[in-house]
Amino acid sequence: MAAEAVDVIVIGSGAGGAACAWGLAEGGVNTLLLESGPAYDPTRDYRLERNDWEQSHFPHKVNPRGRQTMAPLQALDERWDDLRSWNHLRGRLVPGDKRTSWGYQHVVGLGGSTLHYTGEAHRMHPGALRLRGDFGVGADWPLDYGALDPWYVKAEHLLGVAGPEDPRRPRGKALPMPAHELSYASRRVAKGCASLGFSWQQNTVAIPSRAYRQRPPCNYCGQCSRGCSRRDKGSADLTFIPAARATGRCEIRTGATVVALEPGADDRVAAVRYVTPDGSEHRVRGRVVVVACGAVETPRLLLNSAGAGAPDGLANESGLVGRNFMETLFCSVSGLHPDALGSHRGLPNGGICWDFNAPDAVEGMVGGSRYMLSTGEADLTGPLNYARRVVGGWGRAHKTAMREQFGHALSVSAVGENLPNAGSYIDLDPDRRDGNGLPLARIASFLPDSELLRLRFMMQTAQRILEAAGVDQLIERYGS
Repeated sequence: MAAEAVDVIVIGSGAGGAACAWGLAEGGVNTLLLESGPAYDPTRDYRLERNDWEQSHFPHKVNPRGRQTMAPLQALDERWDDLRSWNHLRGRLVPGDKRTSWGYQHVVGLGGSTLHYTGEAHRMHPGALRLRGDFGVGADWPLDYGALDPWYVKAEHLLGVAGPEDPRRPRGKALPMPAHELSYASRRVAKGCASLGFSWQQNTVAIPSRAYRQRPPCNYCGQCSRGCSRRDKGSADLTFIPAARATGRCEIRTGATVVALEPGADDRVAAVRYVTPDGSEHRVRGRVVVVACGAVETPRLLLNSAGAGAPDGLANESGLVGRNFMETLFCSVSGLHPDALGSHRGLPNGGICWDFNAPDAVEGMVGGSRYMLSTGEADLTGPLNYARRVVGGWGRAHKTAMREQFGHALSVSAVGENLPNAGSYIDLDPDRRDGNGLPLARIASFLPDSELLRLRFMMQTAQRILEAAGVDQLIERYGS
């Protein structure tokens, strides 16, 4: 099969692939962007205007479930029993003796997982770029913070980022928009943090606080993860993709599932093979190929591209493709506040505490964490989840309690560093295959004691913040 030729092929249109395609096209390079999934029309495909909006999350056109498998997870050690997930109505959410996966959260479509992200647009902490040199763990970045700053600035202005100034992350140019005002619930958390000696500030988000480049300001519905039908959130399909198209040098093909990178005799990729929904197969050549399929599908593609010159997978002479898989440590603690906070309104994560974000912020551990108001991310913004997870009982008493308690739920979540370890990796499932006959990616996840210690600190700190804000009844806790 003859192959057409282009300058650069970018595989994947999420945050990395879309930004790369835009940067190349803007710089004068003819670029082909291949995306496995379809495009989404925010005004037609998202469902927030429907009465049953709360019964589904993001309206996937391509079901992401079943596209990966999980290797058996580690046994739950009673030393860490306090980290178990639970709900005050349902009891333990993981009743067995092994960790349970919450699933690989992603979107297959033009824009990738930015379609359902909550818009957080953070810069790395400068210290996190030097973990090996300063702390003897992980790896150092090949670039320092100063070298990254002008590129951060370009991305922030294209995405339309709103946020406060932060001396811990100095900027060469101010953000294009002022920070969003804290919601009433977030202001109550701010008071609680102040009583603990913690800081609390507006989060930095790619969501306009005022009209910006044909995008309206946020209406604070709190449903970013279900897709923004108003087109205000800075997802890649509304920012990088149209900017790349506008150059006239970026062609975008959706429904193009790359099945193999053909290795050439010169240790370079000879061609990219992809299939389309009608079952036809295509080949394309590029002087450069950028694989931007995410942390799971990128190693899968490389491993599935094994050939005579690459028996263990493409670019895998070291045997490290897919190894040292770094997830995100996460926990969320939710409770009921005695006051009516209207906590279902506002940005899903409008307030944030950065006090523990530096790699050495907590004595005895390496790796930082951050804390956000996350009632929206916990999906405690509608009556259905209140009835399932917050308010017990039945009948008239239940209805009365629903009226009394709606808008009182408050959640604080934490995201923490997950350092690489040999027990976490991506390989190929020996038994399961996709519709094209290729082995699925298999995710192995392991949390060593160092990460569990950090997770415990995160969970305890999130609970301290909630209680300092006035929460007098915990209702749910879950985490990695």
